[in-house]
Amino acid sequence: MSEKLMSEKMIPEKLIQVRQLSYNYRTGTEEQVGALRGIDLEVFRGEFLVITGENGSGKSTLARHFNGLLHPASGEVLVDGLSVKDKKQIKKIRQKVGMVFQNPDNQIVSTVVEDDVAFGPENLGVPREEILRRVEETLKAVNMYHLRQESPSQLSDGEKQLVAIAGVMAMQPECVVLDEPTAHLDPRGRQELMENVKRLNREKGVTVIFITHFMKEAVEADRMVVMSEGEIKLKGPPREVFHRFQEISEVGMNKPVPMEMASRLRQKGVQLSENILHTEELVEEICRLK
Repeated sequence: MSEKLMSEKMIPEKLIQVRQLSYNYRTGTEEQVGALRGIDLEVFRGEFLVITGENGSGKSTLARHFNGLLHPASGEVLVDGLSVKDKKQIKKIRQKVGMVFQNPDNQIVSTVVEDDVAFGPENLGVPREEILRRVEETLKAVNMYHLRQESPSQLSDGEKQLVAIAGVMAMQPECVVLDEPTAHLDPRGRQELMENVKRLNREKGVTVIFITHFMKEAVEADRMVVMSEGEIKLKGPPREVFHRFQEISEVGMNKPVPMEMASRLRQKGVQLSENILHTEELVEEICRLK
């Protein structure tokens, strides 16, 4: 294989391109409030991208541009080459990029779980046999197939969120955007949902954009983006971003708990690696000392 072909093969394919994106909210007095300012970002096919930042940083506003729920005041957002400014392309864009919101009750429309998951493909005109296959496949993918005939109203918040994810996945988008899906879940619910989302990314190859303010979730990403005051302040692999301690603290974020614990132990003279990010890594380091 030629060097040129090898080089091209190694370059990740861009699914979403954001160029100098700005967006303004209007207040009750018609005053323009800048929610996003000059955002440049690329999202690659198959990656797990986390966008994080304090409340009001602009992360959810940015997420709503990825499938055309919001339109840029200036700049450009392209999804597989299609502009979100082009109203004729919005349907195609939303077939490529599915959105899961913070409150699953806003997305559940049917009184039976499997009917709710079938709703999206039905609206796309998918043949009945294919719909049945997709419903079964997506509910199994999020470990909810055993509850397929239950009423969503009887489910826990975490289970409802998984149904909402299955409903989006049944439309077979290339990318799923999850806007703080664990915000109202308990720690166990957050962990279960995160594991299901990671499996969709690894096993199905679905591009995942995960909006969160939980650092435990951010460390699971292939790449993370840190926002503050409508701008991207940091981006890169989590291990690199979290080692930029001064910049992290300046935007109001904390280190992940395992990293903070390791730092405090090192201050007390315990010989631990400075590269600890995950709980498992901290446990392994402590066990090694024994």
